[in-house]
Formats: sequence, C-alpha cells, structure tokens
Amino acid sequence: MWQLAGSIFFGWGLGANDTANIFGPSVTSGIVKYRLAIILTSIFLFLGAIIEGPKCMGTVSAISVLTKHTAFFCILSSAIILFILTFLGIPASSSQAVIGAVTGIGILNGAADLSKLLKVFVCWILTPVGAIFFTILFYYLFAIILDKFFSNIYHRNNFLLWAVLIAGSYGAYSLGANNTANITGVYVGSGLLSPFAASLIGGASIVLGVMTYSYKVMATIGNKIVPLDPFPAFIVTLSNASVVHIFTQLSVPVSSSQAIVGAIIGIGIVKGFRTVSKKMVGSIVLSWFLTPVLSGVLAYLFVIF
Repeated sequence: MWQLAGSIFFGWGLGANDTANIFGPSVTSGIVKYRLAIILTSIFLFLGAIIEGPKCMGTVSAISVLTKHTAFFCILSSAIILFILTFLGIPASSSQAVIGAVTGIGILNGAADLSKLLKVFVCWILTPVGAIFFTILFYYLFAIILDKFFSNIYHRNNFLLWAVLIAGSYGAYSLGANNTANITGVYVGSGLLSPFAASLIGGASIVLGVMTYSYKVMATIGNKIVPLDPFPAFIVTLSNASVVHIFTQLSVPVSSSQAIVGAIIGIGIVKGFRTVSKKMVGSIVLSWFLTPVLSGVLAYLFVIF
C-alpha cells in the first residue's frame, strides 16, 4: 500500500489549490471568514467524495491500461506538477494533471484510448464556457430577486451571507464529488482499491490540503483576476458549483479552476472587460496547457527510467 503515499500528497495539493475555487471570492471580499470557509469546505467536500466520488473514477482509469506500478507514477507526476503550481500561487487543474499523466503512460504502452480522451478534452473546453454562461444568467436572475425582495440593505446583506455559505458548501460538495477520482481513480482501475476505499482516502487527503495550505491561491482567485464584491462573489461560487456538478453526472472529471476562472470572466463581461486582469488570466490559461503536458512527460520519464 506504499503507492498511496503519492495519492495523499496529490490530494493534499488539490485541497491546497482548489479550496480557492470554493470560497476564495467570498473570503477576499470579506463576507466569509477564512476559518469558517475551510471548515465548511472540509465537511462538504468529504461528503461529496463519499457520496458521489466513484462516478468519475471509471473515466480516469479507462484512458489507459495501468498497473499498480504505473498508476503510482501517474499520481506522483501529477502531485509534483500540482505542488509547483500551488507554490507559485497559480490555480491549477488536478484533472488535467492526472489525465495528462495517464495519457503519457498510455502513449508509452500503446494503450491510450483516444475516444475517451477526446470526450474529456471537449468537457474541459466546455467547463469555462459553461461557467461564463451560468454566471451571466445567475447575475441577472438574482439581481432581479434582490431588487424585488431585498431592497432593505440589512436584509440584503443577510441574504447574501447565507447565499454565499450555501453556494460555497454546494461548491465544496461538487469538488469532492468530481475531483476525488483524480486522486485515487487510477488505483481503482489497477485493482489496488475499491471505489469506496478510494473515495475515503481521496476525500481525506484533499481535506488535509484544505486545512493546511489553502490561503495563497485563494488570494489569486479572489483579488487578482477581477475585484469582487459580495454579490458577484456569490454568483461566481454558485456558477462554479453548478458546472462542476453537472460534469460529475456525466462521469467526467473537470477543473474547478477552469470553472471558477470562467465564472469570474463572466463577471468581467457583465461589469466590463476593463475590470479583468488580462495578465493574470493569461498566466492561468498558460498553466492549463502546461499542466497536462508536463505531467504526461514526467510520468513517461519516471517509467522509462
């Protein structure tokens, strides 16, 4: 069971990086305290992992035939790339990291399933696009609700507080349901773990990252792309959660980082493109291309050497 050390390290990195996608906008806007954010994230993320975590595991393991040995190198490669990007404060995709690593192994052994890979790739493209769509839709819908039912500033602030807490909890649940497969899904395919054991170990390791090293990327998401007030912070969080949960039902692991950045760009579209930091968006998009390539190359090198 020594292979699980790589998964625990990878899960820690995912939790440290992707917590920002759940409550980052709300924490940096001042509507939610950081301590409360990580408590809610930890609870609901673990629930999502246990209840719906196995849904995406088949997709991860189906891209290539993996042994316990090569599965470990996939996870180790993904964990290293994710750790580097987290250390640099760049929102990264654990889904892209692990899919890139599995594809690298598949190329090496000639067993990569390109049809499965194409399905995942299309969903990766649709993730930020869907988040932009939901953000624009939710923005105008909830703006009408606030104007009609919460004209009093005190009631409006109370509504936004509870709305953010509920949306963030939903986002944490969706993240656990979708991304736990990235942490331990390869070990289900290789026969090392059952789906329940994989969900339990994957969920717990992600929570460990949430609780220990999640603040740095949170600042990037919350402030450096588009400055967010409480209302757009709520919209962004809800859009992210909705998109990630939809793809969970399609059994495709996607990037909550892509979803949240798409959602924030959606806010930028509503408020005017001048509010969007093009430099920060550019660096994040670059990381999306580099993550699967670097992870795949690293996994390939680990196996041949």
